[in-house]
Amino acid sequence: MKPLKLHTSKTIDIYSALTETELELPFVDEGISAGFPSPALDFVNLTIDLNKHLIKHPSATFYGRVKGQSLKNAGINDNDLLIIDRSIEPANGKIAVCYIDGEFTAKRIKKTKNELWLIPENDDYQAIKIEEENNLIIWGVVTHVIKSV
Repeated sequence: MKPLKLHTSKTIDIYSALTETELELPFVDEGISAGFPSPALDFVNLTIDLNKHLIKHPSATFYGRVKGQSLKNAGINDNDLLIIDRSIEPANGKIAVCYIDGEFTAKRIKKTKNELWLIPENDDYQAIKIEEENNLIIWGVVTHVIKSV
């Protein structure tokens, strides 16, 4: 079963998270050498289920496909897949998916004593200062990023 697309915009596509399935994959918990191969890899019998490992709150978790480069300096690029947890309290310094004035965006949260900012991780983009007239919902906090290579 495919995840259900819940929203699409110019900055992010949001999908439901399907966590009912199980897929146990081989797992090397001792690390993988980037130098010479380890003969121990011939005897791997541990497995990992990515649903159980990456998703702590299934009913509050969604996926988001990034569109654009506003978070490239944080290592988040166009077409990366975000795992977004809506049950986590937004905090200063966290990357969050925000709904501001009718549009979704992913930015780093910056709270000061009297101000709230949505900060890009790319100098080509402007920070967004949240004003009283803005309609802002911090929709969820990014917990993991899945990349294609």
